[in-house]
Amino acid sequence: MRSKLFVPASRPELFPKALASAADSLSFDLEDAVAEEHKDAARGNLAAALASPEFAATTKIMIARVNAITTPHFAADLAAIVHARLDYVNLPKVDSAADIRVASAALAQLEQARGLDRRIAILANIETPRALRCAAEIAAADSRVVGLQLAFADLLEPLGIDRTNAAVIQQLQLAVRLAAGEAGIWAYDAAYGAIKDADGFRAEATGAKHLGFLGKSCVHPSQIAIANEVFQPSAAEIDFARRVVEAAKVHAGAFTLDGRMIDAPFIRRAHAVLAAAANAATR
Repeated sequence: MRSKLFVPASRPELFPKALASAADSLSFDLEDAVAEEHKDAARGNLAAALASPEFAATTKIMIARVNAITTPHFAADLAAIVHARLDYVNLPKVDSAADIRVASAALAQLEQARGLDRRIAILANIETPRALRCAAEIAAADSRVVGLQLAFADLLEPLGIDRTNAAVIQQLQLAVRLAAGEAGIWAYDAAYGAIKDADGFRAEATGAKHLGFLGKSCVHPSQIAIANEVFQPSAAEIDFARRVVEAAKVHAGAFTLDGRMIDAPFIRRAHAVLAAAANAATR
């Protein structure tokens, strides 16, 4: 999931364009991008789309960002969008492991009632100071949680912290990546709101990749190609990973390759690089 394109669920005219885009995944937003008076219509739009032949045919990962569990919209959101075609629920304003367990129980109840044979996963947002402090607990709260996603605007703007400070961004990225790593799940980078600043988007995405993030959120189609390029393993990375995997088949324990000592962590990383390359090729 190198790229994830946000699509307001209140604007169904954008759905065909999103499906035709090069984004690996689509995140249909029922939360911040939808005005209060349009919430019901947005739910209906997304429910209809998930049941459509067009959504059934696409290989894109389908995500719905619901409203927070503390809002009156949460239950209605889930009731509308729990469908076999939905892959992830993106849960905003998570503050604790308890929030995750509440969401997981609600999903389980709807899945059982609708006879779904595949569990919908949770992508949990880290966008409050408390969530950042509890990120490791949130990541390990339930087996549905497959990833942690940063949200810089919600986290930084209320505190008056400069969103453009690269040192701040790197520190937050590293903290969330380590919390996700402790639970054995992935981390996903935040959106970059300056749509016309392609260089800034690329720089932030590159920094996230170097910290082990899976991909980056896109708020405009122009950002998709950059995210796909940055998070696609390079030819050199793929070649080295292949040689590590092949060499590991004939060596017991540590060995050297290209003047570097290789042992178990490097072998695991090599397998991950090859898996990422294969997934990108499939998409």
